[in-house]
Amino acid sequence: MRVRILGIGMGPRHVTQEVADALRGCDYAVAARKHDDDGLLALRQTVCDTYGVPLVTVPDPERDRDDPADYPAAVAAWHEARVAAYERVLGACGGTAAFLVWGDPALYDSTLRIVERIAARGVVPVEHDVLPGVSAPQLLAARHRIVLHEVGRPVHVTPARRLREAVDAGQDNIVVMLGGKPAFEGLEHWSVWWGANVGTDTEELVAGRVGDVLPGIDAARTRAKDRAGWVMDVALLRRPV
Repeated sequence: MRVRILGIGMGPRHVTQEVADALRGCDYAVAARKHDDDGLLALRQTVCDTYGVPLVTVPDPERDRDDPADYPAAVAAWHEARVAAYERVLGACGGTAAFLVWGDPALYDSTLRIVERIAARGVVPVEHDVLPGVSAPQLLAARHRIVLHEVGRPVHVTPARRLREAVDAGQDNIVVMLGGKPAFEGLEHWSVWWGANVGTDTEELVAGRVGDVLPGIDAARTRAKDRAGWVMDVALLRRPV
């Protein structure tokens, strides 16, 4: 069977023509159901409805999300549980399946790793391909009308839990993803361009000096979560010259 890993940005408005064409050629899409009132699953359902593709949902295995001491091992165990769950669905349904990935499959998403693991196990013979989507850093830069890096300079991308490590290592232009409530202690003099649920109807944006705008970020984050039922943060932090 065939598996197509499709980047969908933040939902229906960001589906590229290439991804739309691929999705129309799929027999169904597969997605995890994290809880009964899953707003992100509802957005995937909207994408599937738009292109006439049934959505098969799979209860998402439990995961330790409290930043355990052995984070890689916790994630690996969760991935293995997802491999087994998706493997059962693919084996039962056959045909051509789509996985709809938020943002871009190449950036902080493990769908590709999971599908590769399914293929390596060989219980369900699969071949797969990947089509890109619009990533959260791209959307953030567009909304704030900025370039993510200064002329000839790099940009460092990190999950929020490793922000302090990046700062201590001397990084001075940092995209922060996968965060909970922003923890920018000690960076009050830095500049920040922040967004929540960027690209959706519940989008919130804040920019300025960290020490000045942190209360505004907290309030905007709460509004986004209250309106959508979920919140995804992304931010660019830049040390002043």
